[in-house]
Amino acid sequence: MNAGGETVFVKLGGSLITDKTREATPRLDVIRRLAREVRAALDAAPGLRVVLGHGSGSFGHFAARRYGVHLGLAGRDDWRGLAETSAAAARLNRLVVDACLEAGVPVLSFQPSASACRRSGALAKMATGPIQAALAHALVPLVYGDVAFDDDQGTAIISTEDIFLYLARRIPPNRILMAGIVDGVYESDPLRHPDARRIPVITPATLAQGLGGLGGSHGTDVTGGMLAKVRALAALVEEQPELRVHFFSGEIPGRLTEALLGRETFGTILRGVVIHE
Repeated sequence: MNAGGETVFVKLGGSLITDKTREATPRLDVIRRLAREVRAALDAAPGLRVVLGHGSGSFGHFAARRYGVHLGLAGRDDWRGLAETSAAAARLNRLVVDACLEAGVPVLSFQPSASACRRSGALAKMATGPIQAALAHALVPLVYGDVAFDDDQGTAIISTEDIFLYLARRIPPNRILMAGIVDGVYESDPLRHPDARRIPVITPATLAQGLGGLGGSHGTDVTGGMLAKVRALAALVEEQPELRVHFFSGEIPGRLTEALLGRETFGTILRGVVIHE
C-alpha cells in the first residue's frame, strides 16, 4: 500500500505512553521511540497526512476520578477539579510535544478543552478549522484526551476516540491506527488470559461475535476500555465503509512505522468492506 497522500489518524494509547497504575508516570523512552517511528514514516511516504492523538493515561485519569469530573460537576460549588484534570492532561501532552519536536515531527498541539462542548453523551462542538490549516501546511496536528464542558452534567471527559469520531466527519481519514499494549483485539483479555485468541479481522456485522470478554482498560481509566473503543469505531466504519481501523501493539519497535505505511499483517483490522484476500 502506498501511504503517500493518505490522511491517517493515530492514537497512542494511555497505557502505552504511561504507567496507568501509577499516577503521572510517563514512559519517556517509549514516547521518544514512537516519535522517531512517526518521523520514519513521514520520511518514507511523502505527502502522508497525520493527525496524532494520545490518551491521558495516568495523568488525566487519576485526576478525573479523584474529582469526579467524568461524572459531572453540575450542582457543585467547586469546579477546581475541572482545571486540575485539564492541567494534568496538558502536562503529558507537553512531554509528547517535546519528544515529537526532538524527533523532527512538526507537531502543533491543540488543546481540546479550549473549544470542545459535549451534549447527550457525545462531543457536539470543537474547532476544526485550525487543524485543517495545520494539515494544509504539512504540520502534524496533535490532540489528546481532555476535559470538556457538558450541557447535561456540567463537565465530562472526552477521549481521543471521541475527538477522532468528531474529526472524521469533517476531515475524513483513510485509516485510523490504534497503538496500544496488546497486538490487536482478542476474544478475551490477553493480559489476563495468555491463551486468548487474536481476532485478525472485525466488521460491524461480526462485532457481536466473541468480544464479550474484552472488558475494560488496565489501571485507572474513566473512558470505557477496549470494547467501548471498538464499538464506537465500528459505528464510524458503518458510516464510512472504506475506512480501515488498525489495532496493534506499539510496544513492538517499528510497528508504528509499519502501520503508518499501510502494512496490515499484524494486529486486528476493523473494516466495513470485506475483501477476500
